[in-house]
Amino acid sequence: MAANVTGGASPLSTINKWAPAVAVGWLIPGGGHFLLGRRLRGALLFGCVMISFVVGMLMRGYMFEWQTGDLFTTLIYCGGYIANLASGIPYLFARWLGYHEPDMAGHVIDYGTKFLVCAGLMNILGMVDAFEIATGKKD
Repeated sequence: MAANVTGGASPLSTINKWAPAVAVGWLIPGGGHFLLGRRLRGALLFGCVMISFVVGMLMRGYMFEWQTGDLFTTLIYCGGYIANLASGIPYLFARWLGYHEPDMAGHVIDYGTKFLVCAGLMNILGMVDAFEIATGKKD
């Protein structure tokens, strides 16, 4: 009933339009924007995510693994794992090629971890943006 009042179809009814853009946007940062014809926005997103990911790896940042326990441990490790996984192909290649961070504490490693998580979070924002463009909510 609410869809008739606003005059538009629900976003889930146009799944054939937005699902490929979101899936490609997850695998290749900015790929969803390229698929939708937004080349400059896609290139900027690709550059930001890749630079952040590479800087995080060069700083030997920690890649989170799924770990449960108390509430705080679960929140930090599972949230970090989801953010790392959201980077898409860069994360999958790094794991496939055997990236292992050192088991020691340090400021540089902590900042590298933040860069790796930030890359995934930027890619999530890119996927949401591609979804909104594909559904017509954003120009």
